[in-house]
Amino acid sequence: MSELLIRPTEPDANGRVTHVTPESAGWGHVGFDLYHLEAGQSISCQTGSREVCLVLVSGLADITAGQLTFEELGGRSSPFEDKPPGAIYVAPESSWTVVARGLVELAVCSAPGGDEPRTERRIDEHDMGVEIRGEGANTRHVRNIMPDTDPTAHSLLVVEVITPPGNWSSYPPHKHDTDALPEESFLEETYYHRLDPVQGFAFQRVYTDDLSLDETMTVQNGDVVCVPRGYHPAGTPYGYSLYYLNVMAGPIRKWVFRNDPQHEWMLK
Repeated sequence: MSELLIRPTEPDANGRVTHVTPESAGWGHVGFDLYHLEAGQSISCQTGSREVCLVLVSGLADITAGQLTFEELGGRSSPFEDKPPGAIYVAPESSWTVVARGLVELAVCSAPGGDEPRTERRIDEHDMGVEIRGEGANTRHVRNIMPDTDPTAHSLLVVEVITPPGNWSSYPPHKHDTDALPEESFLEETYYHRLDPVQGFAFQRVYTDDLSLDETMTVQNGDVVCVPRGYHPAGTPYGYSLYYLNVMAGPIRKWVFRNDPQHEWMLK
């Protein structure tokens, strides 16, 4: 199995099923944890030098972030429901607690927090821009939870995407692995995948121009794909909707990508 593909495990004592750190991924910025919490279960963590975005992929919970408490946050039944997730930004050198009010699927997205003081906040629905990208079999539905236009964070970007059955996403293939602004930015990225129905599958390819990295992975429900560099398109077959939650971070908080020139013709 590819080292870029992370399968979920059985929940540990805290309900964690996925654990990606900069050390385990072999990079410098992005961290991603996924928890399955039972009703009444709680989890608490310190942020240390990292900033965190808590995303309730599904379920309802009470969240305390620093000195702020938010009750009955979230509430969608699945990531495929046409409804924004509950989301909280937690600053570095702070703490957070999540108490599940039912079954909860919690994503903990993290990145270096920088030196400037930052403040916890709830990311409201009106702050999450929604857009449709592409056309035809390249259509996908995007919700920008924490885009690069959001001044809250130091290096963290978070977005979720639903790709309809039979469609392609992150397509034409694009990359953001070179620190060459304004033409391109360097951002590491994780894709947390969900499928509807859950027995479905999808495909994701990660490859570079010189093909020194070229891996195509079969993605199942709950898998994470790490993208350290290169192009990274994903496709889902007929009958299965694909959801993914992206976490990105790099030295500069800008999402500027370059399309694969071999496939950019289709945009013209």
